[in-house]
Amino acid sequence: MERPVRVIVLATKNPGKLREIRQVLRDEPVRVAGLSEFGPIIEPDEDKDTFAENARDKALYYARATGQWCLADDSGLEVDALGGEPGVRSARYAADACPPGAPRSQIDAANNARLLARLAGVGDAERTARFVCALALADPQGRVLIETRDTVEGQIGHGPAGENGFGYDPLFYVPKLGCTTAQLPPERKNAISHRGKAVRRFAALLTELLGNA
Repeated sequence: MERPVRVIVLATKNPGKLREIRQVLRDEPVRVAGLSEFGPIIEPDEDKDTFAENARDKALYYARATGQWCLADDSGLEVDALGGEPGVRSARYAADACPPGAPRSQIDAANNARLLARLAGVGDAERTARFVCALALADPQGRVLIETRDTVEGQIGHGPAGENGFGYDPLFYVPKLGCTTAQLPPERKNAISHRGKAVRRFAALLTELLGNA
Protein backbone atom coordinates (compact mmCIF):
# COMPACT_ATOMS: atom_id res chain seq x y z
CA MET A 1 0.00 0.00 0.00
CA GLU A 2 1.44 3.35 -1.04
CA ARG A 3 2.01 5.99 1.60
CA PRO A 4 -0.24 9.05 1.23
CA VAL A 5 1.41 12.10 -0.26
CA ARG A 6 2.03 14.80 2.34
CA VAL A 7 1.61 18.42 1.24
CA ILE A 8 4.38 20.74 2.42
CA VAL A 9 3.96 24.43 1.73
CA LEU A 10 7.16 26.33 1.04
CA ALA A 11 6.97 29.77 2.66
CA THR A 12 8.28 31.73 -0.29
CA LYS A 13 7.12 33.38 -3.49
CA ASN A 14 10.54 32.85 -5.05
CA PRO A 15 10.13 30.38 -7.95
CA GLY A 16 13.85 29.58 -7.89
CA LYS A 17 13.70 28.40 -4.28
CA LEU A 18 10.59 26.36 -5.08
CA ARG A 19 12.28 24.59 -8.00
CA GLU A 20 15.44 23.91 -5.97
CA ILE A 21 13.65 22.40 -2.99
CA ARG A 22 11.28 20.36 -5.17
CA GLN A 23 14.33 18.88 -6.87
CA VAL A 24 15.97 17.85 -3.59
CA LEU A 25 12.73 16.35 -2.22
CA ARG A 26 11.65 14.66 -5.47
CA ASP A 27 12.04 11.13 -4.03
CA GLU A 28 10.03 11.82 -0.87
CA PRO A 29 6.26 11.08 -0.68
CA VAL A 30 5.53 14.81 -0.51
CA ARG A 31 4.18 17.52 -2.78
CA VAL A 32 5.93 20.84 -2.27
CA ALA A 33 3.35 23.59 -2.83
CA GLY A 34 3.97 27.28 -3.30
CA LEU A 35 2.25 30.01 -1.32
CA SER A 36 0.53 31.20 -4.50
CA GLU A 37 -1.74 28.14 -4.32
CA PHE A 38 -3.37 29.45 -1.14
CA GLY A 39 -4.45 32.91 -2.23
CA PRO A 40 -3.27 36.20 -0.73
CA ILE A 41 -1.74 35.88 2.73
CA ILE A 42 -0.37 38.88 4.62
CA GLU A 43 3.36 38.46 5.15
CA PRO A 44 4.57 38.25 8.76
CA ASP A 45 7.23 40.54 10.18
CA GLU A 46 10.76 39.16 10.19
CA ASP A 47 11.96 40.96 13.30
CA LYS A 48 13.95 38.37 15.21
CA ASP A 49 17.69 38.46 15.91
CA THR A 50 18.66 35.12 14.35
CA PHE A 51 18.01 33.25 11.12
CA ALA A 52 16.67 30.27 13.10
CA GLU A 53 14.10 32.38 14.96
CA ASN A 54 12.85 34.01 11.77
CA ALA A 55 12.57 30.65 9.98
CA ARG A 56 10.68 29.18 12.92
CA ASP A 57 8.26 32.12 13.10
CA LYS A 58 7.53 32.00 9.36
CA ALA A 59 6.97 28.24 9.40
CA LEU A 60 4.51 28.48 12.30
CA TYR A 61 2.71 31.48 10.79
CA TYR A 62 2.18 29.98 7.34
CA ALA A 63 1.31 26.53 8.73
CA ARG A 64 -1.56 28.13 10.63
CA ALA A 65 -2.57 30.26 7.64
CA THR A 66 -2.65 27.37 5.15
CA GLY A 67 -3.63 24.46 7.41
CA GLN A 68 -0.67 22.46 6.06
CA TRP A 69 2.82 21.52 7.09
CA CYS A 70 5.02 24.47 6.18
CA LEU A 71 8.74 24.72 5.45
CA ALA A 72 10.37 28.13 5.86
CA ASP A 73 13.91 29.35 5.47
CA ASP A 74 15.78 32.43 6.53
CA SER A 75 19.18 33.00 5.07
CA GLY A 76 21.77 35.67 4.58
CA LEU A 77 25.37 36.79 4.82
CA GLU A 78 27.58 37.26 7.89
CA VAL A 79 30.78 39.28 7.47
CA ASP A 80 33.28 38.91 10.30
CA ALA A 81 34.89 42.35 9.92
CA LEU A 82 31.44 43.93 10.32
CA GLY A 83 30.52 42.01 13.45
CA GLY A 84 28.20 39.68 11.55
CA GLU A 85 26.49 42.28 9.38
CA PRO A 86 24.33 42.29 7.36
CA GLY A 87 23.01 39.14 9.06
CA VAL A 88 19.23 38.90 9.32
CA ARG A 89 19.01 42.24 7.48
CA SER A 90 20.81 40.84 4.43
CA ALA A 91 17.88 41.21 2.03
CA ARG A 92 17.16 44.78 3.12
CA TYR A 93 20.67 46.02 4.01
CA ALA A 94 20.35 49.05 1.72
CA ALA A 95 16.59 49.11 1.21
CA ASP A 96 16.56 52.69 2.51
CA ALA A 97 18.58 53.68 -0.57
CA CYS A 98 15.92 52.33 -2.97
CA PRO A 99 12.51 53.75 -3.88
CA PRO A 100 9.39 51.94 -2.64
CA GLY A 101 8.56 48.97 -4.84
CA ALA A 102 12.05 48.78 -6.32
CA PRO A 103 12.76 45.51 -8.16
CA ARG A 104 14.85 42.87 -6.44
CA SER A 105 17.72 43.43 -8.87
CA GLN A 106 17.97 47.10 -7.85
CA ILE A 107 17.86 46.24 -4.14
CA ASP A 108 20.54 43.56 -4.63
CA ALA A 109 22.79 46.09 -6.38
CA ALA A 110 22.30 48.62 -3.56
CA ASN A 111 23.03 45.95 -0.93
CA ASN A 112 26.25 44.98 -2.69
CA ALA A 113 27.33 48.60 -3.06
CA ARG A 114 26.76 49.28 0.63
CA LEU A 115 28.68 46.18 1.64
CA LEU A 116 31.67 47.18 -0.49
CA ALA A 117 31.58 50.69 0.97
CA ARG A 118 31.53 49.32 4.53
CA LEU A 119 34.56 47.15 3.73
CA ALA A 120 36.58 49.87 2.04
CA GLY A 121 40.19 49.59 3.22
CA VAL A 122 39.73 46.15 4.78
CA GLY A 123 42.39 43.69 3.60
CA ASP A 124 41.75 40.27 2.11
CA ALA A 125 42.63 38.36 5.29
CA GLU A 126 39.93 40.23 7.24
CA ARG A 127 37.18 39.88 4.60
CA THR A 128 36.06 36.42 5.77
CA ALA A 129 32.35 35.72 5.59
CA ARG A 130 29.75 32.99 5.36
CA PHE A 131 26.34 32.42 3.89
CA VAL A 132 23.90 30.95 6.44
CA CYS A 133 20.62 29.11 5.85
CA ALA A 134 18.21 28.07 8.60
CA LEU A 135 15.19 25.88 7.83
CA ALA A 136 12.15 25.06 9.95
CA LEU A 137 9.18 22.76 9.34
CA ALA A 138 6.01 23.36 11.37
CA ASP A 139 2.49 21.96 11.48
CA PRO A 140 -0.85 23.79 11.90
CA GLN A 141 -1.02 22.69 15.55
CA GLY A 142 1.91 24.97 16.39
CA ARG A 143 4.62 22.33 16.58
CA VAL A 144 8.08 22.75 15.06
CA LEU A 145 8.87 19.33 13.57
CA ILE A 146 12.32 19.83 12.04
CA GLU A 147 15.02 22.50 12.20
CA THR A 148 18.29 22.51 10.27
CA ARG A 149 21.08 24.99 9.62
CA ASP A 150 24.10 25.01 7.33
CA THR A 151 26.74 27.40 6.02
CA VAL A 152 29.32 27.92 3.30
CA GLU A 153 32.54 29.78 4.09
CA GLY A 154 34.23 32.34 1.86
CA GLN A 155 35.33 35.95 1.70
CA ILE A 156 34.07 39.18 0.22
CA GLY A 157 35.74 40.29 -2.99
CA HIS A 158 36.62 43.86 -3.90
CA GLY A 159 34.13 43.98 -6.77
CA PRO A 160 31.41 41.87 -8.37
CA ALA A 161 32.26 38.91 -10.61
CA GLY A 162 29.89 36.52 -12.39
CA GLU A 163 26.39 36.65 -13.83
CA ASN A 164 24.71 33.69 -12.13
CA GLY A 165 23.00 33.59 -8.77
CA PHE A 166 21.48 36.56 -6.98
CA GLY A 167 21.92 38.69 -3.87
CA TYR A 168 25.52 38.79 -2.69
CA ASP A 169 26.69 35.95 -4.97
CA PRO A 170 28.81 38.27 -7.21
CA LEU A 171 30.85 39.33 -4.14
CA PHE A 172 31.10 35.98 -2.35
CA TYR A 173 34.44 34.43 -3.28
CA VAL A 174 35.11 30.80 -2.38
CA PRO A 175 38.92 30.36 -2.19
CA LYS A 176 38.92 26.58 -2.62
CA LEU A 177 36.99 26.99 -5.89
CA GLY A 178 38.82 30.10 -7.08
CA CYS A 179 35.64 31.96 -8.03
CA THR A 180 32.52 33.64 -6.69
CA THR A 181 29.25 31.77 -6.30
CA ALA A 182 27.91 33.91 -9.15
CA GLN A 183 30.52 32.31 -11.42
CA LEU A 184 29.29 28.79 -10.74
CA PRO A 185 26.68 26.97 -12.84
CA PRO A 186 23.44 26.42 -10.86
CA GLU A 187 24.00 22.71 -10.21
CA ARG A 188 27.53 23.33 -8.90
CA LYS A 189 26.37 26.18 -6.72
CA ASN A 190 23.55 24.06 -5.25
CA ALA A 191 26.06 21.33 -4.41
CA ILE A 192 28.12 23.61 -2.15
CA SER A 193 25.67 26.33 -1.12
CA HIS A 194 24.32 26.94 2.37
CA ARG A 195 20.75 26.37 1.20
CA GLY A 196 21.56 23.26 -0.81
CA LYS A 197 23.33 21.67 2.16
CA ALA A 198 20.58 22.67 4.61
CA VAL A 199 17.85 21.25 2.36
CA ARG A 200 19.68 17.95 1.93
CA ARG A 201 20.09 17.72 5.71
CA PHE A 202 16.37 18.49 6.02
CA ALA A 203 15.50 15.76 3.48
CA ALA A 204 17.26 13.12 5.60
CA LEU A 205 15.33 14.20 8.71
CA LEU A 206 12.06 14.33 6.75
CA THR A 207 12.54 10.71 5.64
CA GLU A 208 12.88 9.72 9.30
CA LEU A 209 9.86 11.81 10.34
CA LEU A 210 7.60 10.39 7.63
CA GLY A 211 8.76 6.87 8.41
CA ASN A 212 7.62 7.32 12.02
CA ALA A 213 4.35 9.03 11.13
